Amino acid sequence: MDFSVLLVYPDAMTRKAYPSDVSDEEWAFVAPYLTLMDEAAPQRNYSLREVYNGLRYLLRTGAPWRMLPNDVPPWHVVYQQTQRWLKAGVFEQMVHDVRMLLRDITDRTPQPRAVIMDSRTLQSTPESGERAGYDGHKRRKGSTVHLAVDTLGHLLAVLVTPANDQDRAQVAALAQRIQEVTGDTVEVAFVDQGDPGEQPAADAAAHGIRLEVVTLPTAKRGFVLLPRRWVVERRFAWMTRFRRLVRDDERVAATLAGLHVVAVAILLAHRFVALMVQSS
Repeated sequence: MDFSVLLVYPDAMTRKAYPSDVSDEEWAFVAPYLTLMDEAAPQRNYSLREVYNGLRYLLRTGAPWRMLPNDVPPWHVVYQQTQRWLKAGVFEQMVHDVRMLLRDITDRTPQPRAVIMDSRTLQSTPESGERAGYDGHKRRKGSTVHLAVDTLGHLLAVLVTPANDQDRAQVAALAQRIQEVTGDTVEVAFVDQGDPGEQPAADAAAHGIRLEVVTLPTAKRGFVLLPRRWVVERRFAWMTRFRRLVRDDERVAATLAGLHVVAVAILLAHRFVALMVQSS
């Protein structure tokens, strides 16, 4: 397929561009991933680029699905196409490919041997309250987002659970997903003090991963930058640029997990395209 035709963007001429809109260079890169059928297919009524812009607008602004602006495709079109993308795994594939490219640029092996795991709790809303749990330690009702990243901070796995589920109970699922994505190359995972114990270690070892707990200094004063752990904390901080991911506004946990992958794909694609433009 000739993806150059996808750069034709007549809809953008009829409205003022939003800061969240995808650039021409980034669209040229992501279009092959997002095109599940021919752009000229008769059943397509809206520009695929405009649908993607609607998704980006929702992520960056935190707007409800039904309150998307009138000058992007209708909310149900954006939502349905987003679900198709998530089910097809296009954003996971994009993250996988860009992660390998960025690792190659920094003279790293294609797949990592070490990862960092961590989690954060998102406040529930009326939409997500039915599946939310209460985190007694953080005194918050919501959902917990578990991430696994490589030592450069690139996403490997994401998992969403009720906030009352223990972090250590998710080690097995994360370890399995990590090895599936990397091809069983990971040997060690750095975790916080909430994940020690014989059972989590055994769960990780079953997938060929050794857990290494990063602890706080016994005597600390003020903020302390933890070795290794700061990489995943930085990834969580970058997620807060997307207001849709500051709280749990999704009825379905899989959608929340998928939107985290979309956000990472947007950030990685922007970084990679910027590097390519600079080097050209």
